[in-house]
Amino acid sequence: MAVIGIDLGTTYSAVAVSEDGVGARVLPNLEGMDTTPSVVYFPGTETGTEEPLVGAMAKNSAAAAPSAVVRSIKRMMGDPDYRYYSLNGNEFHPEEVSALILKYLKQYAELDLGEKVEGAVVTVPAYFDDARRTATKQAGKLAGLNVLQVFNEPTAAAIAYGVDERDAGRVLVYDLGGGTFDVTLLDIRDGRFDVIATGGDPELGGDDFDRELARLIKEELARQGRPVDEYEDDALLAEIDEKAEVMKRSLTNVAQATSIFTVDGKTYRVRLTREQFEAATRSLLTRTRERVELLLEGQGMGWDDIDRVLMVGGSTRMPMVRSMLEEISGKELRHEVNPDAAVAIGAAIYARSLAQGSVDGAGEGVLVPAGDLEAAAYETPVILVSDVTSQSLGIIANDVVENRERNFVVIPHNSKIPTKCSQTFYTVVDGQSSVLVRVTEGDDTEVEYVRIVGQRELPLPPHPAESPVEVTYAYDIDQTVYIELTDLVTGQSLGTFELDRSSNLSDSQVNTLQHKIDAISVV
Repeated sequence: MAVIGIDLGTTYSAVAVSEDGVGARVLPNLEGMDTTPSVVYFPGTETGTEEPLVGAMAKNSAAAAPSAVVRSIKRMMGDPDYRYYSLNGNEFHPEEVSALILKYLKQYAELDLGEKVEGAVVTVPAYFDDARRTATKQAGKLAGLNVLQVFNEPTAAAIAYGVDERDAGRVLVYDLGGGTFDVTLLDIRDGRFDVIATGGDPELGGDDFDRELARLIKEELARQGRPVDEYEDDALLAEIDEKAEVMKRSLTNVAQATSIFTVDGKTYRVRLTREQFEAATRSLLTRTRERVELLLEGQGMGWDDIDRVLMVGGSTRMPMVRSMLEEISGKELRHEVNPDAAVAIGAAIYARSLAQGSVDGAGEGVLVPAGDLEAAAYETPVILVSDVTSQSLGIIANDVVENRERNFVVIPHNSKIPTKCSQTFYTVVDGQSSVLVRVTEGDDTEVEYVRIVGQRELPLPPHPAESPVEVTYAYDIDQTVYIELTDLVTGQSLGTFELDRSSNLSDSQVNTLQHKIDAISVV
């Protein structure tokens, strides 16, 4: 069985394979490119049968048929309300659209390898919450993949960088992808990857820089007498978006870039400088800088505590990113890792390690509990990863001092996993017969600024008011969360449950949609 690593990106995706668990090679797609646009085009057909295109051909169709093209679907993962309706009138969840991309990646990987691909490590931003991680895993299942693990992108990139440098030391990974930004701090020693802390912004990426450049283009067109109507000029807007990305790439290498637009028979020449672009996006870059500094401050560290800075993600090619990082870190950034391929390469190496661990009987020993990094050495390269929680998990309870509901964090962000944390709360009325456990994600104490990710009502035996109830959250290696309530009056458990993942597809929905995706051929 072949196992691969997949970087399922917001704007571009990549696939790699490792034969020896040390190095890896990127698998070229059908166009011979190392990366594939994460774009799906749903053309209208006479029969109503879906015949989607994925990748470059889909991306090239955006200007001509913008409403038939889905891009940046990664930003919609875990959103239970999002639907895409094709020209044929069919409904698609985010998991299905991602599954079509994964199915295409799987197809060309099998063509290159000459054998069936069944196992894959699929990467996600470190800051992805439980709902988005689960949605990604479900997308893999819909695509016919056995997802060995949903793995953090910065850690995968560090594996690509550090597996040959056994004493790499403390590494800060600055990962600016197409749709998300992550910053992760790791300690890499002798093939062991100990994640210290992670942070970032799931709503910030290269797409946002593209949008600012598109805004500059529209302003210049308006200055030349051709204002752009956001509600009517669909084809022109799609062309602007496409050329904004091209201009961004050009401005990475040259100080000025030009795009030509022909609208209603008239030609417009738009020239923009790198200086204009950098000025327009300075606030975006500052947001990434603030996230980096916040992460270091939270760990009580300064730049002198960091041995290496690793840039990952195609958006880090922008000169202003390198300049900013060199300025704040005082370090010369190194160039060994291709930012477009690093995540896929690291995922492939880790996938090989997981597969080898299974063969050797190591099983879950590959991903080790905190404090157990001194595991026995293996004859074949096995990568040991100690990770942290990506989000704080809490509970909504009554604040007796302020007499209102607020969020209480039970497991703080960046806690080592697996972990188990408890807090004690008290009943509010005599003879209280039940308690509603609302599990939250987020650090804020205000209820409106956190997200409820699961809830369950559990029965209580009748006790006087202010009787103690212990709430325990257990976060396991696979990032599954279990909740248990204990009646501290009697010492008896009141019940245990997992997060119900109300934002995700149910098992029955996944099974039904799998037949639907199986029947769709992707090109």
